[in-house]
Amino acid sequence: MAYIHIHKNNFEHNLNQLALKAGSKERLAVVLKDNAYGHGLTIMAGLAAEYGITQAVVISVEEAETIRPYFDRILILNGTPFPDETFSFAVTDLRQLATLDPAARIELKIDTGMHRNGIAMGELEEALAIIRDRGLGLVGVMTHYRSADVLSSEWYWQKKNFESVKQTVRSSGFKNVRFHSHNSAALLRSKRFDEDIARVGIAIYGYNELPDGYDPVLLRPVLSLHARRTSTRRLDAGARIGYGGDYTVSEPVTVSTYDLGYGDGWRRGDAARAYVTAEGLPILGRVSMDFISLAGDRESVCIMDNAQAAAHHFGTISYEMTTMLSPSIPRMII
Repeated sequence: MAYIHIHKNNFEHNLNQLALKAGSKERLAVVLKDNAYGHGLTIMAGLAAEYGITQAVVISVEEAETIRPYFDRILILNGTPFPDETFSFAVTDLRQLATLDPAARIELKIDTGMHRNGIAMGELEEALAIIRDRGLGLVGVMTHYRSADVLSSEWYWQKKNFESVKQTVRSSGFKNVRFHSHNSAALLRSKRFDEDIARVGIAIYGYNELPDGYDPVLLRPVLSLHARRTSTRRLDAGARIGYGGDYTVSEPVTVSTYDLGYGDGWRRGDAARAYVTAEGLPILGRVSMDFISLAGDRESVCIMDNAQAAAHHFGTISYEMTTMLSPSIPRMII
């Protein structure tokens, strides 16, 4: 079966780089949602905790319960708030506030310009009044940037909006509230980080998605994808490989089948524009549900060791290349 290696040294290197940007590892909250961007939820939680990270961010209560033993504080981005000493919950709609258990720990998400979810800035004072009147447990205020990874001034515009939000919260008398807005791109482009935590996602896995023009921060990919040989054959010139016979052999060649396909979350792509593996082997013909064909007879091959480079081939982003990988693929720490 195909397998994934998780490179511990690379992960720790990335955390070192991000801790330097944030000021300390205590100000890093690792984003482990969606099976840790495909890297393996419990594996990455364990490695983060071993490094000394105490805070995490996930998408669901189910993910949070899975990693509860590893962290002191876990922010859940999408779930119904309930009282818990470890969990806090993002609240993204003003209407939620009227129904919440006052003992639940909540973090108010403010829409400062992305317009995906969050309480409008014009609703902030009303939201704070409801929180005060109902005695709700406000422990955080947050936002999310729509263009932190783009060479433009939009990040500064949203950042200024969030500074206004902070001032309103503080002047309304709320204390012991943490503020956070920085994702990976925002932290990497920042000259000075002055918030309570940074929610770092794609960067901890080894990818800097900022365009040229920013100070370079060297990150190292954590995940590499491998496949094992299932069969081998010798083909003559003129033989055609796979569904539709899209690839025609130009000279006698040894061809092997490997146990990876779109059923495992690998991209099907376009057989006329072959993906070339990390070891320089082009995929021959179409990707099947469970198999690919490559020249040679190696027992195993490294299909991908840099999701950003693979993403460029498929016209997508590194996030999609890793999160698509099936949770059933074995993941091993090396």
